[in-house]
Amino acid sequence: MGKRQYSKLDNIIMQIDALLRDSSKSSEHSTREYPGDLYPQSDLNEQEKRHVSGLMRINHAGEISAQALYKAQAMTAIDDELKDSMKQSANEESSHLKWCERRLDELGGHTSYLSPIWYFGSFGIGVLAGCFGDKLNLGFIAETEYQVVKHLDSHLEQLPKNDERSRAILEQMRKDELHHAKTAETSGAKNLPKEVRFIMTLVSKIMTKTAYYI
Repeated sequence: MGKRQYSKLDNIIMQIDALLRDSSKSSEHSTREYPGDLYPQSDLNEQEKRHVSGLMRINHAGEISAQALYKAQAMTAIDDELKDSMKQSANEESSHLKWCERRLDELGGHTSYLSPIWYFGSFGIGVLAGCFGDKLNLGFIAETEYQVVKHLDSHLEQLPKNDERSRAILEQMRKDELHHAKTAETSGAKNLPKEVRFIMTLVSKIMTKTAYYI
């Protein structure tokens, strides 16, 4: 029998199935070392735990969105090298996802109840961005990652000084996200119109404000 040929609809259905599996909380360990293991458990009071949980929940929601975004854009990308690069970035984002989940468990917190919304919303945006060609696709990735870096900088400033476990996680995530942004730029990313950047910033603010609590 010959190799089965999948239609575009088949590919979309398979991507949605993957999103549903990835959006659910996974008990699998990341293939990358958990940065928090380098430090002892933090002695945080209840108020600090709630605040750090809110910050980690935001970051987890961001990684949920990143998974959907990279998968959608890899699906619509034309260049094969770009597809491979996006898949590699998605794998790194998967490690971030598991790190955030584990830290939330340690803090007694929970992931966002709106994870499916973050997934499918980002997946749709990723598909739309990919339809405008690889250079704009890359531009969207670069802008997204730079906005994530700004959020991480803010969260690092807000962490209690003695929460070294969370700090180690966010610092490694920041390093990876900045690398993704730089990679997109060197691959030929096109600058996005300021109106698009404004909308992206607005959507990001809505997500972060909501995910902190829900």
